[in-house]
Amino acid sequence: MTMTRGPNALVNVAAVLIFGMALLIGAAQAAVSASTNLAQVEPLYADWLDAVGAVSTIDSGLAGKVAGRGRGAWQARLRDLTARLDAALTEVDAARLDPEDGLALKAIRKGISDYTPEAPASEPQNPAVRCANAVRPADDATALQDALYACFEAIGSRIDFEGKPIVRTTALQTLQQIEGSERRKRLFLAFSPLWTAINGTNGTDSPYRRMMVLNRAEKRNLGRSPIDAAAATVGVTPSQVESWLLQVLEAWSAKSRGAALEPWDYWYASAGASRRLTSAIPRDSVLSTAKRFYRDLGADLDRLGVQHDLDVRAGKAPLAYTDQIRIGRRIGNAWRPMQARVSGNYEQGGLFILNELIHEDGHAVHFAAIRTRPAFFSLGDDLYFEAFADVPAWSTSEPAWQQKYLGQHAADGEALRELFSNVILDVAWGLFELRMLAEPARDPNRVWTEITSRYLNIVPHPELSWWALRVQLVRWPGYMINYGLGAVVTADIRQRIRRGSGEFDTGNPGWYPWISDNLLRYGSSVETAELLRRFLGRPVSPDAILAQLQRVGSVEMIAR
Repeated sequence: MTMTRGPNALVNVAAVLIFGMALLIGAAQAAVSASTNLAQVEPLYADWLDAVGAVSTIDSGLAGKVAGRGRGAWQARLRDLTARLDAALTEVDAARLDPEDGLALKAIRKGISDYTPEAPASEPQNPAVRCANAVRPADDATALQDALYACFEAIGSRIDFEGKPIVRTTALQTLQQIEGSERRKRLFLAFSPLWTAINGTNGTDSPYRRMMVLNRAEKRNLGRSPIDAAAATVGVTPSQVESWLLQVLEAWSAKSRGAALEPWDYWYASAGASRRLTSAIPRDSVLSTAKRFYRDLGADLDRLGVQHDLDVRAGKAPLAYTDQIRIGRRIGNAWRPMQARVSGNYEQGGLFILNELIHEDGHAVHFAAIRTRPAFFSLGDDLYFEAFADVPAWSTSEPAWQQKYLGQHAADGEALRELFSNVILDVAWGLFELRMLAEPARDPNRVWTEITSRYLNIVPHPELSWWALRVQLVRWPGYMINYGLGAVVTADIRQRIRRGSGEFDTGNPGWYPWISDNLLRYGSSVETAELLRRFLGRPVSPDAILAQLQRVGSVEMIAR
Protein backbone atom coordinates (compact mmCIF):
# COMPACT_ATOMS: atom_id res chain seq x y z
CA MET A 1 0.00 0.00 0.00
CA THR A 2 1.18 3.49 -0.86
CA MET A 3 0.67 6.29 1.70
CA THR A 4 0.14 9.84 0.49
CA ARG A 5 1.73 12.58 2.69
CA GLY A 6 -0.12 15.93 2.99
CA PRO A 7 1.40 19.44 3.55
CA ASN A 8 0.95 19.31 7.32
CA ALA A 9 2.85 16.05 7.58
CA LEU A 10 5.77 17.57 5.66
CA VAL A 11 5.84 20.56 8.02
CA ASN A 12 5.92 18.24 11.00
CA VAL A 13 8.82 16.24 9.53
CA ALA A 14 10.79 19.43 8.89
CA ALA A 15 10.21 20.60 12.46
CA VAL A 16 11.44 17.30 13.82
CA LEU A 17 14.56 17.48 11.64
CA ILE A 18 15.30 21.04 12.74
CA PHE A 19 14.82 20.10 16.41
CA GLY A 20 17.10 17.06 16.00
CA MET A 21 19.77 19.17 14.34
CA ALA A 22 19.55 21.68 17.17
CA LEU A 23 20.05 18.91 19.69
CA LEU A 24 23.08 17.62 17.78
CA ILE A 25 24.56 21.10 17.50
CA GLY A 26 23.95 21.70 21.20
CA ALA A 27 25.61 18.39 22.12
CA ALA A 28 28.55 19.16 19.86
CA GLN A 29 28.92 22.60 21.42
CA ALA A 30 28.80 21.09 24.90
CA ALA A 31 31.44 18.51 23.95
CA VAL A 32 33.65 21.26 22.54
CA SER A 33 33.13 23.24 25.73
CA ALA A 34 34.09 20.23 27.89
CA SER A 35 37.17 19.54 25.78
CA THR A 36 38.13 23.22 25.92
CA ASN A 37 37.90 23.14 29.69
CA LEU A 38 40.11 20.03 29.79
CA ALA A 39 42.60 21.74 27.48
CA GLN A 40 42.89 24.45 30.14
CA VAL A 41 43.29 21.87 32.92
CA GLU A 42 46.03 19.78 31.34
CA PRO A 43 48.76 22.47 31.20
CA LEU A 44 48.02 23.19 34.87
CA TYR A 45 48.45 19.49 35.58
CA ALA A 46 51.80 19.47 33.74
CA ASP A 47 52.96 22.40 35.86
CA TRP A 48 51.66 20.60 38.97
CA LEU A 49 53.67 17.46 38.10
CA ASP A 50 56.80 19.58 37.68
CA ALA A 51 56.20 21.15 41.10
CA VAL A 52 55.69 17.73 42.71
CA GLY A 53 58.95 16.52 41.16
CA ALA A 54 60.83 19.60 42.34
CA VAL A 55 59.59 19.32 45.94
CA SER A 56 60.39 15.59 46.15
CA THR A 57 63.84 16.17 44.64
CA ILE A 58 64.69 18.81 47.25
CA ASP A 59 63.26 16.67 50.05
CA SER A 60 65.37 13.72 48.90
CA GLY A 61 68.52 15.70 49.68
CA LEU A 62 69.85 15.57 46.12
CA ALA A 63 69.67 19.35 45.66
CA GLY A 64 68.73 22.43 47.64
CA LYS A 65 67.13 24.07 44.62
CA VAL A 66 65.50 23.01 41.36
CA ALA A 67 65.43 25.44 38.45
CA GLY A 68 66.68 28.16 40.78
CA ARG A 69 63.87 27.78 43.34
CA GLY A 70 64.10 26.45 46.88
CA ARG A 71 61.60 24.25 48.66
CA GLY A 72 59.50 27.11 50.03
CA ALA A 73 58.96 28.60 46.59
CA TRP A 74 58.12 25.24 45.04
CA GLN A 75 55.80 24.31 47.89
CA ALA A 76 53.93 27.61 47.51
CA ARG A 77 53.65 27.00 43.77
CA LEU A 78 52.39 23.48 44.40
CA ARG A 79 49.67 24.73 46.76
CA ASP A 80 48.60 27.38 44.25
CA LEU A 81 48.50 24.89 41.37
CA THR A 82 46.55 22.39 43.47
CA ALA A 83 43.90 25.00 44.25
CA ARG A 84 43.70 26.11 40.62
CA LEU A 85 43.44 22.51 39.43
CA ASP A 86 40.67 21.73 41.90
CA ALA A 87 38.70 24.73 40.66
CA ALA A 88 39.32 24.03 36.97
CA LEU A 89 38.35 20.36 37.27
CA THR A 90 34.90 21.31 38.52
CA GLU A 91 34.28 22.97 35.13
CA VAL A 92 34.91 19.78 33.16
CA ASP A 93 31.87 17.62 32.40
CA ALA A 94 33.26 14.10 32.08
CA ALA A 95 30.08 12.83 30.43
CA ARG A 96 30.61 15.15 27.45
CA LEU A 97 34.22 14.23 26.72
CA ASP A 98 35.31 12.00 23.86
CA PRO A 99 36.85 8.65 24.92
CA GLU A 100 40.49 9.76 24.89
CA ASP A 101 39.78 12.96 26.79
CA GLY A 102 37.70 10.96 29.23
CA LEU A 103 40.69 8.71 29.93
CA ALA A 104 42.92 11.77 30.24
CA LEU A 105 40.60 13.31 32.82
CA LYS A 106 40.54 10.05 34.77
CA ALA A 107 44.36 9.90 34.69
CA ILE A 108 44.67 13.49 35.93
CA ARG A 109 42.30 12.89 38.81
CA LYS A 110 44.11 9.68 39.74
CA GLY A 111 47.49 11.42 39.62
CA ILE A 112 46.27 14.10 42.01
CA SER A 113 44.55 11.68 44.39
CA ASP A 114 47.58 9.37 44.52
CA TYR A 115 49.89 12.19 45.59
CA THR A 116 50.81 12.24 49.26
CA PRO A 117 52.01 15.73 50.25
CA GLU A 118 55.42 15.86 51.86
CA ALA A 119 55.63 16.99 55.46
CA PRO A 120 57.03 20.51 55.87
CA ALA A 121 60.80 20.52 56.23
CA SER A 122 60.47 22.12 59.69
CA GLU A 123 58.63 19.08 61.11
CA PRO A 124 60.78 16.47 62.89
CA GLN A 125 61.35 13.44 60.72
CA ASN A 126 63.27 11.24 63.18
CA PRO A 127 62.75 7.72 61.81
CA ALA A 128 63.39 6.08 65.20
CA VAL A 129 60.52 8.06 66.72
CA ARG A 130 58.24 7.20 63.81
CA CYS A 131 59.24 3.53 64.02
CA ALA A 132 58.33 3.45 67.72
CA ASN A 133 54.77 4.36 66.74
CA ALA A 134 54.37 0.89 65.22
CA VAL A 135 53.87 -0.71 68.63
CA ARG A 136 51.10 1.67 69.64
CA PRO A 137 47.43 0.77 69.20
CA ALA A 138 46.12 2.14 65.92
CA ASP A 139 43.11 1.82 63.67
CA ASP A 140 44.79 3.37 60.63
CA ALA A 141 46.64 1.06 58.22
CA THR A 142 48.35 3.95 56.45
CA ALA A 143 49.79 5.29 59.72
CA LEU A 144 51.10 1.82 60.59
CA GLN A 145 52.64 1.45 57.14
CA ASP A 146 54.43 4.76 57.59
CA ALA A 147 55.72 3.67 61.00
CA LEU A 148 56.98 0.33 59.66
CA TYR A 149 58.62 2.06 56.71
CA ALA A 150 60.45 4.26 59.23
CA CYS A 151 61.77 1.08 60.89
CA PHE A 152 63.59 0.29 57.67
CA GLU A 153 65.11 3.78 57.84
CA ALA A 154 66.02 3.64 61.53
CA ILE A 155 67.13 0.00 61.76
CA GLY A 156 67.52 -1.31 58.21
CA SER A 157 70.04 1.42 57.43
CA ARG A 158 72.16 0.43 60.44
CA ILE A 159 72.56 -3.36 60.56
CA ASP A 160 75.13 -3.95 63.31
CA PHE A 161 77.66 -6.58 62.18
CA GLU A 162 80.94 -7.16 63.96
CA GLY A 163 80.87 -3.74 65.54
CA LYS A 164 80.17 -1.83 62.35
CA PRO A 165 76.80 -0.52 61.10
CA ILE A 166 76.05 -1.35 57.46
CA VAL A 167 73.01 -0.65 55.30
CA ARG A 168 70.60 -3.40 54.39
CA THR A 169 71.74 -3.75 50.75
CA THR A 170 75.36 -4.10 51.89
CA ALA A 171 74.35 -6.76 54.42
CA LEU A 172 72.49 -8.79 51.81
CA GLN A 173 75.40 -8.62 49.40
CA THR A 174 77.81 -9.54 52.21
CA LEU A 175 75.82 -12.74 52.78
CA GLN A 176 76.91 -13.73 49.28
CA GLN A 177 80.57 -13.16 50.01
CA ILE A 178 81.72 -14.11 53.50
CA GLU A 179 83.18 -17.53 54.20
CA GLY A 180 81.87 -19.72 56.97
CA SER A 181 78.26 -20.61 57.69
CA GLU A 182 78.50 -19.55 61.34
CA ARG A 183 79.70 -16.08 60.40
CA ARG A 184 76.94 -15.77 57.82
CA LYS A 185 74.46 -16.83 60.50
CA ARG A 186 75.65 -14.00 62.75
CA LEU A 187 75.13 -11.49 59.95
CA PHE A 188 71.72 -12.94 59.10
CA LEU A 189 70.59 -12.75 62.72
CA ALA A 190 71.84 -9.16 62.89
CA PHE A 191 68.61 -8.37 61.02
CA SER A 192 66.62 -9.53 64.09
CA PRO A 193 66.04 -6.01 65.50
CA LEU A 194 64.43 -5.06 62.18
CA TRP A 195 62.27 -8.19 62.10
CA THR A 196 61.20 -7.61 65.70
CA ALA A 197 60.25 -4.01 64.95
CA ILE A 198 58.16 -5.21 62.01
CA ASN A 199 56.55 -8.36 63.42
CA GLY A 200 57.22 -8.42 67.17
CA THR A 201 57.10 -12.02 68.40
CA ASN A 202 54.73 -12.91 65.56
CA GLY A 203 51.66 -12.70 67.76
CA THR A 204 48.35 -11.58 66.34
CA ASP A 205 48.99 -8.14 67.86
CA SER A 206 52.32 -7.62 66.07
CA PRO A 207 52.61 -4.36 64.07
CA TYR A 208 52.69 -6.17 60.72
CA ARG A 209 49.78 -8.47 61.49
CA ARG A 210 47.65 -5.58 62.79
CA MET A 211 48.54 -3.55 59.73
CA MET A 212 47.52 -6.32 57.34
CA VAL A 213 44.11 -6.75 58.97
CA LEU A 214 43.54 -2.99 58.95
CA ASN A 215 44.77 -2.79 55.36
CA ARG A 216 42.23 -5.42 54.31
CA ALA A 217 39.43 -3.47 55.99
CA GLU A 218 40.47 -0.15 54.41
CA LYS A 219 40.87 -1.64 50.93
CA ARG A 220 37.69 -3.72 50.99
CA ASN A 221 35.61 -1.06 49.27
CA LEU A 222 38.12 -0.24 46.54
CA GLY A 223 37.02 -3.20 44.47
CA ARG A 224 40.47 -4.33 43.33
CA SER A 225 43.47 -5.65 45.25
CA PRO A 226 47.11 -5.32 44.11
CA ILE A 227 46.87 -8.94 42.96
CA ASP A 228 43.82 -8.12 40.83
CA ALA A 229 45.68 -5.12 39.37
CA ALA A 230 48.73 -7.23 38.54
CA ALA A 231 46.55 -9.88 36.91
CA ALA A 232 44.83 -7.21 34.81
CA THR A 233 48.22 -5.87 33.72
CA VAL A 234 49.05 -9.15 32.00
CA GLY A 235 45.46 -9.94 31.00
CA VAL A 236 44.87 -12.98 33.21
CA THR A 237 42.90 -13.90 36.32
CA PRO A 238 44.31 -13.88 39.88
CA SER A 239 44.10 -17.68 39.93
CA GLN A 240 46.27 -17.79 36.80
CA VAL A 241 48.76 -15.49 38.52
CA GLU A 242 49.12 -17.97 41.35
CA SER A 243 49.42 -20.83 38.86
CA TRP A 244 52.25 -19.05 37.02
CA LEU A 245 54.12 -18.29 40.23
CA LEU A 246 53.87 -21.94 41.24
CA GLN A 247 55.13 -23.09 37.82
CA VAL A 248 58.19 -20.88 38.18
CA LEU A 249 58.83 -22.03 41.74
CA GLU A 250 58.45 -25.69 40.73
CA ALA A 251 60.98 -25.19 37.93
CA TRP A 252 63.45 -23.66 40.41
CA SER A 253 62.81 -26.45 42.88
CA ALA A 254 63.82 -28.99 40.24
CA LYS A 255 67.20 -27.22 40.03
CA SER A 256 67.65 -27.08 43.81
CA ARG A 257 67.77 -30.68 44.92
CA GLY A 258 70.06 -31.96 47.64
CA ALA A 259 70.49 -31.08 51.29
CA ALA A 260 68.36 -28.15 52.44
CA LEU A 261 70.15 -24.85 52.95
CA GLU A 262 69.97 -22.68 56.02
CA PRO A 263 68.47 -19.29 55.08
CA TRP A 264 71.77 -17.53 55.86
CA ASP A 265 73.50 -19.85 53.37
CA TYR A 266 70.96 -19.42 50.55
CA TRP A 267 72.55 -16.28 49.10
CA TYR A 268 76.07 -17.67 49.39
CA ALA A 269 75.28 -21.02 47.76
CA SER A 270 74.15 -19.36 44.53
CA ALA A 271 76.58 -16.44 44.45
CA GLY A 272 79.70 -18.00 42.98
CA ALA A 273 79.55 -15.53 40.09
CA SER A 274 79.59 -12.53 42.46
CA ARG A 275 82.55 -13.87 44.38
CA ARG A 276 84.41 -14.54 41.15
CA LEU A 277 83.71 -11.06 39.77
CA THR A 278 83.70 -8.83 42.85
CA SER A 279 87.26 -7.55 42.31
CA ALA A 280 86.21 -6.31 38.86
CA ILE A 281 83.36 -4.19 40.28
CA PRO A 282 84.74 -1.75 42.88
CA ARG A 283 82.39 0.88 44.26
CA ASP A 284 83.73 3.68 42.07
CA SER A 285 83.16 1.66 38.89
CA VAL A 286 79.48 0.84 39.42
CA LEU A 287 78.01 4.01 37.92
CA SER A 288 80.50 4.24 35.06
CA THR A 289 79.82 0.62 34.10
CA ALA A 290 76.07 1.21 34.07
CA LYS A 291 76.52 4.35 31.96
CA ARG A 292 78.76 2.52 29.49
CA PHE A 293 76.22 -0.26 29.03
CA TYR A 294 73.36 2.14 28.41
CA ARG A 295 75.47 4.16 25.95
CA ASP A 296 76.04 0.93 24.03
CA LEU A 297 72.27 0.43 23.99
CA GLY A 298 71.74 3.86 22.45
CA ALA A 299 70.60 5.45 25.73
CA ASP A 300 73.26 7.88 26.96
CA LEU A 301 72.28 8.59 30.57
CA ASP A 302 74.20 11.86 30.70
CA ARG A 303 72.56 13.19 27.54
CA LEU A 304 69.19 12.10 28.87
CA GLY A 305 69.82 14.23 31.96
CA VAL A 306 69.69 11.39 34.49
CA GLN A 307 71.06 12.43 37.89
CA HIS A 308 72.37 9.92 40.41
CA ASP A 309 72.30 10.09 44.22
CA LEU A 310 74.08 6.93 45.38
CA ASP A 311 75.93 7.75 48.60
CA VAL A 312 74.66 6.74 52.03
CA ARG A 313 73.54 9.54 54.32
CA ALA A 314 71.27 10.02 57.30
CA GLY A 315 67.62 10.58 56.52
CA LYS A 316 67.81 9.10 53.05
CA ALA A 317 65.12 6.73 51.80
CA PRO A 318 66.02 3.14 52.73
CA LEU A 319 65.41 1.69 49.27
CA ALA A 320 66.61 2.28 45.73
CA TYR A 321 64.16 4.14 43.52
CA THR A 322 63.83 6.39 40.47
CA ASP A 323 61.66 9.49 40.27
CA GLN A 324 61.13 12.51 38.04
CA ILE A 325 62.64 15.93 38.62
CA ARG A 326 60.41 17.29 35.87
CA ILE A 327 58.24 15.63 33.25
CA GLY A 328 58.81 15.59 29.52
CA ARG A 329 56.30 17.81 27.74
CA ARG A 330 55.67 19.77 24.59
CA ILE A 331 56.28 23.51 24.94
CA GLY A 332 55.36 25.36 21.78
CA ASN A 333 56.57 23.26 18.87
CA ALA A 334 59.42 21.59 20.75
CA TRP A 335 59.58 18.66 23.15
CA ARG A 336 61.21 19.58 26.46
CA PRO A 337 62.97 16.44 27.73
CA MET A 338 62.18 15.09 31.16
CA GLN A 339 64.78 14.81 33.89
CA ALA A 340 65.01 11.75 36.14
CA ARG A 341 66.91 11.08 39.34
CA VAL A 342 68.09 7.73 40.68
CA SER A 343 68.54 7.20 44.41
CA GLY A 344 70.40 4.32 46.08
CA ASN A 345 72.48 3.50 49.15
CA TYR A 346 75.75 1.98 47.97
CA GLU A 347 78.65 1.48 50.33
CA GLN A 348 80.45 -1.01 48.10
CA GLY A 349 80.52 -2.37 44.58
CA GLY A 350 79.68 -5.88 43.42
CA LEU A 351 77.34 -7.60 40.99
CA PHE A 352 74.29 -7.37 43.29
CA ILE A 353 74.65 -3.57 43.53
CA LEU A 354 75.42 -3.16 39.83
CA ASN A 355 72.34 -5.16 38.87
CA GLU A 356 70.17 -2.97 41.12
CA LEU A 357 71.56 0.26 39.66
CA ILE A 358 71.02 -0.90 36.07
CA HIS A 359 67.44 -1.75 37.06
CA GLU A 360 66.88 1.76 38.42
CA ASP A 361 68.45 3.32 35.34
CA GLY A 362 65.99 1.21 33.35
CA HIS A 363 63.22 3.30 34.92
CA ALA A 364 65.10 6.48 33.98
CA VAL A 365 65.41 5.58 30.28
CA HIS A 366 61.78 4.49 30.30
CA PHE A 367 60.77 7.93 31.60
CA ALA A 368 62.91 9.61 28.95
CA ALA A 369 61.27 7.66 26.12
CA ILE A 370 57.69 8.72 26.92
CA ARG A 371 56.05 10.94 24.31
CA THR A 372 52.51 11.61 25.45
CA ARG A 373 50.24 14.40 26.59
CA PRO A 374 50.78 15.37 30.25
CA ALA A 375 47.78 13.38 31.49
CA PHE A 376 49.46 10.16 30.38
CA PHE A 377 53.02 11.01 31.42
CA SER A 378 53.53 7.96 33.59
CA LEU A 379 55.50 4.72 33.51
CA GLY A 380 52.18 2.88 33.55
CA ASP A 381 51.18 -0.03 35.75
CA ASP A 382 53.61 -0.94 38.54
CA LEU A 383 54.14 -4.49 37.31
CA TYR A 384 54.89 -3.35 33.78
CA PHE A 385 57.50 -0.72 34.62
CA GLU A 386 59.22 -2.93 37.20
CA ALA A 387 59.36 -5.73 34.64
CA PHE A 388 60.81 -3.48 31.95
CA ALA A 389 63.57 -2.17 34.24
CA ASP A 390 64.82 -5.74 34.65
CA VAL A 391 65.10 -6.20 30.88
CA PRO A 392 68.57 -4.54 30.75
CA ALA A 393 69.42 -5.53 34.35
CA TRP A 394 69.19 -9.25 33.60
CA SER A 395 71.96 -8.87 31.03
CA THR A 396 74.50 -8.51 33.85
CA SER A 397 74.20 -12.25 34.46
CA GLU A 398 75.07 -13.21 30.89
CA PRO A 399 78.71 -14.32 30.50
CA ALA A 400 79.07 -12.26 27.30
CA TRP A 401 78.02 -9.09 29.17
CA GLN A 402 80.41 -9.85 32.02
CA GLN A 403 83.33 -10.43 29.68
CA LYS A 404 82.78 -7.15 27.82
CA TYR A 405 82.07 -4.89 30.79
CA LEU A 406 84.07 -6.56 33.54
CA GLY A 407 86.90 -8.22 31.60
CA GLN A 408 86.08 -11.68 32.97
CA HIS A 409 83.05 -13.88 33.32
CA ALA A 410 81.48 -16.69 35.27
CA ALA A 411 80.18 -19.88 33.71
CA ASP A 412 76.77 -19.65 32.04
CA GLY A 413 74.81 -21.76 34.53
CA GLU A 414 76.61 -20.25 37.53
CA ALA A 415 75.90 -16.66 36.50
CA LEU A 416 72.25 -17.35 35.78
CA ARG A 417 71.81 -19.22 39.04
CA GLU A 418 72.85 -16.11 40.92
CA LEU A 419 70.41 -13.93 38.99
CA PHE A 420 67.51 -16.30 39.45
CA SER A 421 68.25 -17.01 43.11
CA ASN A 422 67.20 -13.40 43.69
CA VAL A 423 64.39 -13.49 41.10
CA ILE A 424 62.96 -16.58 42.77
CA LEU A 425 62.97 -14.82 46.14
CA ASP A 426 60.84 -12.13 44.49
CA VAL A 427 58.51 -14.82 43.11
CA ALA A 428 58.30 -16.33 46.61
CA TRP A 429 57.52 -12.91 48.10
CA GLY A 430 54.88 -12.41 45.41
CA LEU A 431 53.21 -15.69 46.39
CA PHE A 432 53.56 -14.77 50.07
CA GLU A 433 51.73 -11.49 49.53
CA LEU A 434 49.08 -13.13 47.36
CA ARG A 435 48.28 -15.51 50.20
CA MET A 436 48.55 -12.93 52.99
CA LEU A 437 46.27 -10.47 51.18
CA ALA A 438 43.73 -13.25 50.66
CA GLU A 439 43.83 -14.19 54.37
CA PRO A 440 45.49 -11.35 56.32
CA ALA A 441 44.95 -13.06 59.68
CA ARG A 442 47.29 -15.92 58.74
CA ASP A 443 50.63 -16.42 60.47
CA PRO A 444 53.15 -14.74 58.11
CA ASN A 445 56.11 -16.73 59.45
CA ARG A 446 54.35 -19.98 58.69
CA VAL A 447 53.22 -18.85 55.23
CA TRP A 448 56.78 -17.82 54.38
CA THR A 449 58.26 -21.02 55.80
CA GLU A 450 55.89 -23.19 53.78
CA ILE A 451 56.90 -21.45 50.55
CA THR A 452 60.66 -21.30 51.11
CA SER A 453 61.04 -24.82 52.48
CA ARG A 454 59.01 -26.42 49.70
CA TYR A 455 60.24 -24.50 46.67
CA LEU A 456 63.60 -22.94 47.65
CA ASN A 457 64.82 -25.94 49.67
CA ILE A 458 65.53 -23.77 52.71
CA VAL A 459 65.55 -25.18 56.24
CA PRO A 460 62.30 -24.17 58.01
CA HIS A 461 62.65 -21.46 60.64
CA PRO A 462 59.08 -20.45 61.58
CA GLU A 463 60.46 -18.75 64.68
CA LEU A 464 62.15 -16.10 62.49
CA SER A 465 60.34 -13.32 60.60
CA TRP A 466 63.03 -13.31 57.94
CA TRP A 467 60.52 -12.60 55.23
CA ALA A 468 60.69 -8.98 56.49
CA LEU A 469 63.70 -8.05 54.37
CA ARG A 470 61.93 -5.93 51.75
CA VAL A 471 60.55 -2.51 52.62
CA GLN A 472 57.78 -2.85 50.04
CA LEU A 473 56.12 -5.53 52.18
CA VAL A 474 55.23 -3.01 54.86
CA ARG A 475 55.00 0.27 52.94
CA TRP A 476 52.84 -0.93 50.05
CA PRO A 477 51.31 -4.35 50.89
CA GLY A 478 50.96 -6.35 47.70
CA TYR A 479 53.72 -4.52 45.81
CA MET A 480 56.04 -7.54 45.70
CA ILE A 481 53.72 -9.22 43.20
CA ASN A 482 55.06 -6.69 40.68
CA TYR A 483 58.55 -8.19 40.98
CA GLY A 484 57.45 -11.82 41.24
CA LEU A 485 54.97 -11.83 38.37
CA GLY A 486 57.03 -9.13 36.68
CA ALA A 487 59.82 -11.66 36.12
CA VAL A 488 57.48 -13.51 33.74
CA VAL A 489 56.99 -10.31 31.75
CA THR A 490 60.71 -9.48 31.80
CA ALA A 491 61.64 -12.81 30.22
CA ASP A 492 58.91 -12.41 27.60
CA ILE A 493 60.00 -8.88 26.66
CA ARG A 494 63.69 -9.90 26.44
CA GLN A 495 62.76 -12.72 24.09
CA ARG A 496 60.69 -10.40 21.88
CA ILE A 497 63.45 -7.76 21.68
CA ARG A 498 65.91 -10.34 20.44
CA ARG A 499 63.56 -11.24 17.62
CA GLY A 500 62.73 -7.63 16.77
CA SER A 501 65.96 -5.72 17.37
CA GLY A 502 68.65 -8.37 17.77
CA GLU A 503 70.94 -9.39 20.62
CA PHE A 504 71.67 -6.66 23.13
CA ASP A 505 73.55 -8.17 26.09
CA THR A 506 76.80 -6.65 24.84
CA GLY A 507 75.19 -3.52 23.48
CA ASN A 508 73.08 -2.66 20.45
CA PRO A 509 72.77 1.03 19.44
CA GLY A 510 69.39 0.34 17.87
CA TRP A 511 67.98 -1.12 21.09
CA TYR A 512 66.76 2.10 22.70
CA PRO A 513 65.22 3.67 19.57
CA TRP A 514 63.47 0.39 18.78
CA ILE A 515 62.15 -0.29 22.27
CA SER A 516 61.13 3.36 22.68
CA ASP A 517 59.13 3.35 19.47
CA ASN A 518 57.55 -0.05 19.98
CA LEU A 519 56.89 -0.10 23.73
CA LEU A 520 57.99 2.79 25.95
CA ARG A 521 56.66 5.95 24.30
CA TYR A 522 53.02 5.36 25.18
CA GLY A 523 53.19 6.18 28.89
CA SER A 524 49.82 5.24 30.36
CA SER A 525 47.84 6.13 27.22
CA VAL A 526 47.33 2.45 26.31
CA GLU A 527 46.05 -0.21 28.68
CA THR A 528 49.06 -2.33 29.63
CA ALA A 529 47.52 -5.68 28.77
CA GLU A 530 46.72 -4.37 25.28
CA LEU A 531 50.15 -2.74 24.92
CA LEU A 532 51.88 -6.01 25.79
CA ARG A 533 49.63 -7.95 23.41
CA ARG A 534 50.58 -5.59 20.59
CA PHE A 535 54.27 -5.75 21.45
CA LEU A 536 54.49 -9.51 21.93
CA GLY A 537 52.01 -10.38 19.19
CA ARG A 538 50.15 -12.57 21.71
CA PRO A 539 49.19 -12.57 25.40
CA VAL A 540 51.92 -12.75 28.05
CA SER A 541 53.10 -16.30 28.72
CA PRO A 542 55.40 -17.93 31.32
CA ASP A 543 57.10 -20.00 28.61
CA ALA A 544 60.07 -17.63 28.23
CA ILE A 545 61.02 -17.61 31.92
CA LEU A 546 60.57 -21.37 32.19
CA ALA A 547 62.96 -21.77 29.25
CA GLN A 548 65.49 -19.48 30.96
CA LEU A 549 65.31 -21.53 34.14
CA GLN A 550 66.41 -24.56 32.14
CA ARG A 551 69.76 -22.80 31.61
CA VAL A 552 70.31 -22.37 35.35
CA GLY A 553 73.00 -24.53 36.88
CA SER A 554 72.09 -26.89 39.71
CA VAL A 555 73.07 -25.75 43.17
CA GLU A 556 76.06 -27.31 44.85
CA MET A 557 76.16 -27.58 48.59
CA ILE A 558 79.14 -25.32 49.17
CA ALA A 559 77.90 -23.60 52.32
CA ARG A 560 79.97 -24.74 55.26
